[in-house]
Amino acid sequence: MGEKQFEEIRLLLLDSGKPFELMEHAPVFTSQEAAGLRKVGLHRGVKAIVTRSNAGNFFLFCLPADRKVDLKKAADLANADRLFLASKEDVLRITGCEVGSVSPFSGLFSNLPTFFDRKILENNRVDFSVGLHTRSVEMKSGDLVELVKPRLGSFSL
Repeated sequence: MGEKQFEEIRLLLLDSGKPFELMEHAPVFTSQEAAGLRKVGLHRGVKAIVTRSNAGNFFLFCLPADRKVDLKKAADLANADRLFLASKEDVLRITGCEVGSVSPFSGLFSNLPTFFDRKILENNRVDFSVGLHTRSVEMKSGDLVELVKPRLGSFSL
């Protein structure tokens, strides 16, 4: 799972001309495992969370890995009455990726409205999954925002 998205992200990054480092590693399933393996602080990781509104719409929220999404604030940003974490089955169906491997780029390839918490920009460099549990990318946070073109907001705790 996620091979197709990984290849799409890799090509997008190469075509962008933005500097990035692609890392291959043992499988990781949590932000804590990923930070430990990458030997960086948890705050530098970017986790991507798929949510579902009570109306059935899906959204992608990205935030520093050491923080939690405030679903009320996220719902306000998405103009939704209420948001819930998407089921692992919905995440796989919509993004083609398993929970824990969803990328900040997943919204681009899955037509999901994408939101980034402003705290991501407090780190010059960020690390994130790229569709597979065994691959990650490190790059400048500003370059990531420039490529993804998310809506910025404050929705983390």
